[in-house]
Amino acid sequence: MAKLKTSIETLIKFRVTILLLIAVLMGLAGYQTVNKLKIDNSLTIWFLEDDPSYQGYIDYQEKFGSDEIYVAMFPVDNVFSEEENKNLKALTADIESLPYVKTSFSLAKAKYPLYANNSIRFSDLYNPKRSEKGLKSLFAKLPNLTSQLISEDYNNLFFYVQLNPTPTIETKRKAILGEITATIEQHFTSYHLTGPPVLNEAYSKGIYKESLLFGVLTVLVITVLLLFLLPNKRYLLISLLSVAVPVSLLFGIISSMGFALNMISMLIPTILMVYSVSDAVHIINIYHKEGIKNKNLSRIDLLSITVRRSFTPCFYTTLTTFVGYFALFLSPLPAFKNMGILTCLGLLLSFILVYVITIIGFSFMSLNFEKVKPVLALKTFSQTKFISWLNTFTWRYKRGIIVGFSIVLLVGLYAVTKVKIDTRSLDLLAEGKAKEDLRIVEKQLKGSSRLQLNVSTKDGSTILSRDAMLQLENFQNKLEENPLIIAPVSVIDIKSFLEKRSPILFQSNISEEQIKTTLSKVDNTDNSFFKLFSKDFSTAGITLSLPEMTTSELEKILEDIERDFEASFKAEDYDLKINGFAVVFAQLNKFILETQFKSFFAAFFVAFLCLLIFIRSIRTTLLVLIPNVLPLAILAIAMSLLDIPLDVSTAMITPIMLGIAMDDTIHLVYKYRRSKLVSETPKERMDNAMHYTGNALISTTIALVGGFLIIASSATPSVSDFGILCAVTVAIALITDIFYLPALLKQLDR
Repeated sequence: MAKLKTSIETLIKFRVTILLLIAVLMGLAGYQTVNKLKIDNSLTIWFLEDDPSYQGYIDYQEKFGSDEIYVAMFPVDNVFSEEENKNLKALTADIESLPYVKTSFSLAKAKYPLYANNSIRFSDLYNPKRSEKGLKSLFAKLPNLTSQLISEDYNNLFFYVQLNPTPTIETKRKAILGEITATIEQHFTSYHLTGPPVLNEAYSKGIYKESLLFGVLTVLVITVLLLFLLPNKRYLLISLLSVAVPVSLLFGIISSMGFALNMISMLIPTILMVYSVSDAVHIINIYHKEGIKNKNLSRIDLLSITVRRSFTPCFYTTLTTFVGYFALFLSPLPAFKNMGILTCLGLLLSFILVYVITIIGFSFMSLNFEKVKPVLALKTFSQTKFISWLNTFTWRYKRGIIVGFSIVLLVGLYAVTKVKIDTRSLDLLAEGKAKEDLRIVEKQLKGSSRLQLNVSTKDGSTILSRDAMLQLENFQNKLEENPLIIAPVSVIDIKSFLEKRSPILFQSNISEEQIKTTLSKVDNTDNSFFKLFSKDFSTAGITLSLPEMTTSELEKILEDIERDFEASFKAEDYDLKINGFAVVFAQLNKFILETQFKSFFAAFFVAFLCLLIFIRSIRTTLLVLIPNVLPLAILAIAMSLLDIPLDVSTAMITPIMLGIAMDDTIHLVYKYRRSKLVSETPKERMDNAMHYTGNALISTTIALVGGFLIIASSATPSVSDFGILCAVTVAIALITDIFYLPALLKQLDR
């Protein structure tokens, strides 16, 4: 106690210097944040570099070019207009002159093969000298190719821009998008632009705006709530500083160390602010109650008692919350790892600074503890009377409460098995121009995401043999039967076109060598957007489009493709390799599942050990742990009923909520276990604990729910779901702490 008093006296002695130092550090942190804070939603934060799927994706880009492809749609009166096609050619020339562009593709470049004089030559698919009827007839003979160039109603032209491999352009994506947009606007006044680069940039803009908005709204909501919850308005400044200082310093550190915000880490400011204010409210509550009870104590003694009685529960609540976030470090996803580490750093800053700020703040205050009142109050609601009613209710109906809540717990455990693991790509994007353009383009084009299938001979021989072509044609026919696969393009399309125009080419009496020679010439450089063969002709490529869809749908499509391949080719002679971002994106379900299991069980085990050390009784620890599992069980019920899947945002919810749910429990159990009268019954000790900490429990829960409801206001559906689920879980955690936990301890604790 003497050392504690000395530390507090030293802190107060140098309080002005400390406040100036904090102000300087906040200024430096603010400067760093404004000038260096970055947004990064690139692929590298979602996948490990040594993951086979991700590495295969990078290798594919190096060989075939990035599938970071811009898709532009130009509404026109008639796609066969000579003037519009001149504009398209001019745009093609300007776009392909840009250093980061690998190639482009549109009606301005598309060619079709002609067979004459025993050789193949290529002609422009669009020829202004042809009649419109003739063009339509020609286009109908290459349906998979031309459907990627013009819409069915002939009122939209499509234009594709393929960038160089992703690692070389990711850091310049914003500038590239601006330059491509400006180039398009020089030739077409009306357009819709989409594709992975556009959507990724839209994610980044949305993240930055919402991060700022959430920060401002959180401060406003917390301020209003504190006016109701704090015993006096003079505590308000202390609480707000406890919120602002650690968040400001954390963002200064994040910016200085080169970390970037992403769709997950953008939530850190709100989460950290509501956590900081929670600790501040508990400390203020203890300080105020001890001030009422001990009227004659000196300020130093009162502060010493406050620190001594709040430190242990606040330390353990910080520890359990820390464990919940640190468990995210076990995730295979770098984005989750960074979220865990950065939030843990923020929690440490908050825990230290909340004591420094509250002690210094209290030292400036002079209060008549009995006479002060909250600035705002609900006259019809008395927390004291409510807590007295709670104590009576949980004693009188303790068995019914235990049975009822236990049944809900069992239902929740069953509901866990019904929660889907799925990421809806459109749910990661807020409503706005990017999302609307995507819908408009996909309505006409059917699919805007690219996938390439490479079929190779195992022995390295040519795939242009008659037998291989038959198997490839059978494979493509099966792909075209899948309603979610759009317009597969391969050598089979060219072969079918040539067969219709020159049947003699593929008659049975034609030698296989001549067929190989003919087909080997159809891979035209102007059509390089669709890679038909490898250089040694051992591999044939099939390029297809997919609409925006969920990861579970992608998994199903990939399984269908594998099945169709096995049904079409001899497994001992041919290999299939599926390339493209869709393959990597489909792996998210596996990573999310790993995150849930590893993070949750690690957090649960460490939290159990923390509670056991804190409580020092296995029986009581188990009784205390049960109510903390119940909110997660109800969370599972809510997710299954509302059809909210575990996705890249909600995947981290269980370890986080486990840590936060334990906070109020620890404060309540601390007072319960530290009752002065050891001879008191569990009922008396719990009633006493509820009266002492009940107000703070309700206040902090309201603050937490308010913070998470701010996240729920996000325009991004996935982030909004996360906020709603967190708010519901925190509210349920309070209900279990004030009903289920007291009933269990009163009935079963000895």
